[in-house]
This record gives sequence, structure tokens and C-alpha cells, in this order.
Amino acid sequence: MATPSLTKDERQHLIQAAINAKAYAYCPYSKFRVGAALLATSGETIMGCNVENASYGGTICAERTAIVKAVSNGVKSFKALAVTTDVPDCVSPCGMCRQVIREFCALDMPVLLVPGNFGSAGAVEIKVMTLEQLLPMSFGPEHLPKN
Repeated sequence: MATPSLTKDERQHLIQAAINAKAYAYCPYSKFRVGAALLATSGETIMGCNVENASYGGTICAERTAIVKAVSNGVKSFKALAVTTDVPDCVSPCGMCRQVIREFCALDMPVLLVPGNFGSAGAVEIKVMTLEQLLPMSFGPEHLPKN
């Protein structure tokens, strides 16, 4: 089943939500703010930011924060994800985030990679990729044996 495409309003709202989420990033060590926003199929938007920890392994990325917030509130069906940082390039989710996204999202779900200087003169275009493009030949829940 194909993932429904985003309307112009949904796209703009999701981008702005990711930008807004970035403002809450707790990153005293890397100084690398990341914001993410998930659009649930219900229309709800769930925001996440990166939260660092002095014990680096305790750090959680913005994308995983958004997924965990959504799932812990019973939301497990998503239409799209937007991710942004402060750098002028489009930055994609890390490998661990890609795998967590894969657990809950369709392979054809759009992932909007928003440059940190979005809306500024000379900004690079938003890059839209599917989860399958970000994580080809992925391993997912459907590969596990059924009980």
C-alpha cells in the first residue's frame, strides 16, 4: 500500500514543526542541534529534539525522541518525517535512527531533509527521500519468525 502524499500545508507544517523542535535541543557537548517532526496518519504532529548526556551512550537523537514520544502515547502509524539541523546542508538520520524509524514506518514514507538555513537566500533545496532509499535492503519486523 502506497503512503499518501503530503499536501502543501502538511509539508509546510511538518517543516516548521521540525525547526521549532530544534529550539529545544539539549546539546551542551556537540553544540549540534537537531529537530525532528513526525506526521501521524491521524494528522497529529509529534516533535523531537536531540538530548545529549555526559555519558555519550545515553544521548538520544531527535528522530528517536519523536518516535519514542509517539509510540509511548499509542501513536504507531506515520505519514512523513522532517529532520533539520543548523548546518546549511541536508543532514540525514544516523544509522541507529534509520533502524528505529524502520520499525514503525513504511518503507515508502517520505523523509524530508531540511537544510538548517531553510528559507534563506542561497539555501539548498529540501531533499525528500523514502525510508527505503535511506535504509536499502533493511531488516524489519516482518522478517522475524511468527509465534
